[in-house]
Amino acid sequence: MPEVSSGLPLTPYARALGIELFEVQDGIPVFTVPFGASVEGRPQHYHGGATAGLLEYAGYAALQARLLDEGREARMKPVNITVQYLSAGKSRPSFAKGRITRLGRRNANIAVEAWQDDPARPIATAIMNILMV
Repeated sequence: MPEVSSGLPLTPYARALGIELFEVQDGIPVFTVPFGASVEGRPQHYHGGATAGLLEYAGYAALQARLLDEGREARMKPVNITVQYLSAGKSRPSFAKGRITRLGRRNANIAVEAWQDDPARPIATAIMNILMV
C-alpha cells in the first residue's frame, strides 16, 4: 500500500477518492483531493461522502503523525465521528487538516476542517473520538 510522509498508508478508499498529501504544516499533514467524477455528487459539487472521507483520512493522519512523533504505535479504532457540512463543495480542489485536541494513553479527540479557497472558511468540519489499542 503506498504510504504518504505522514506515516499513514493510503487506504483503497483514499486512493479511489484521489486523496493526496498536499503539504506538511508544523508536522501535521494537509491533504487534498481534486474535483472529478470519483467525488462528484450533484452536478459540479462534491458528494458528502467524499467530503467526509477526506475529513476522516486527514484526522487519522494527524493522529498517526503525532503518535509517530512521540514514538508511539497504536491501532486506531473509531468511537464516534461527527461531520458538520457548512457549505457545498464546488468543482475545485478541497483540502483538509486535523488538529489533536486531546491525546491520552488510550483515546484521542481530533478536530478536522475541510476547505477549498480559504482555510478560514471551512466547507465541513468533523469531530473524531478515537480509541487506541
